[in-house]
Amino acid sequence: MAGSIPVPIAAARSRSLSEPAWVRYGLIGLALGFLLLFLFVPLAAVFTEAFRKGAAAYVAAIREPDALAAVRLTLMTVVVAVPINVTFGLAAAWAITKFDFPGRHFLATIVDLPFSISPVIAGMLFVLLFGAQGWLGPWLASHELKVIFAVPGIVLATTFVTLPFVARELIPLMESQGTETEEAAMVLGASGWQTFFRVTLPNIRWALLYGVTLCTARAMGEFGAVSVVSGHIRGVTNTLPLHVEILYHEYQFAAAFAVASLLTLFAVVTLVVKEIIERRAPSGIERPAGASP
Repeated sequence: MAGSIPVPIAAARSRSLSEPAWVRYGLIGLALGFLLLFLFVPLAAVFTEAFRKGAAAYVAAIREPDALAAVRLTLMTVVVAVPINVTFGLAAAWAITKFDFPGRHFLATIVDLPFSISPVIAGMLFVLLFGAQGWLGPWLASHELKVIFAVPGIVLATTFVTLPFVARELIPLMESQGTETEEAAMVLGASGWQTFFRVTLPNIRWALLYGVTLCTARAMGEFGAVSVVSGHIRGVTNTLPLHVEILYHEYQFAAAFAVASLLTLFAVVTLVVKEIIERRAPSGIERPAGASP
């Protein structure tokens, strides 16, 4: 066939682009060794320490009232923070990619702000705003509203640090899709809501699910910002990561690792869901720059 590469030349090019076997196996072994050392060994250590005193002690540590309260608070925070971020992410991505308005590029930049601020600094900012001596503290106290060292502060801090995950998954995809399909739907008489639910949402559903998964994982494991605003009140404002820290500092190592194993199991479930989404998605989904699940 004209223009085709002769077989000997194609084979030579294939060999020239292939690394020697020892290089390939060496890189594979290095990657597997890295995973073993930094992923599987720590996971094994968590469960080994958790069951060091037996299954009865493990169950007792998890069923302890403060641990159950930490589980409930963590799940409640996720249930509140994730829908807020989904709503914001959809609205921000829709506005940034489908409309041209003054401040559009500033909004796209400000979405990444939580990635560039330390979670501890973010917690301190909330204390400065809502604390007893903060800007809004006297007004909140006069209305008997408590944000810092209470559940609302934990939800606010978690929502802030997980804010970009959904938006940053949707924006690149929606930009690549353009506005042609939405414009066609509007020309055919669809309303704005009909266009969103019947055209836009089906096209972004996998990226949206991926963003929700990352947001949920980060919300469950958030420590820095929550540690600043929680007050570490046992059974009241301690999430699972904070409860693990308290148990560890009290030298209750088996109990600390038992509770930590719950977070590990949540992380494993999140990874499984993430893998399922990636396999079923029609195309690759980018991870937001600077994000860590």
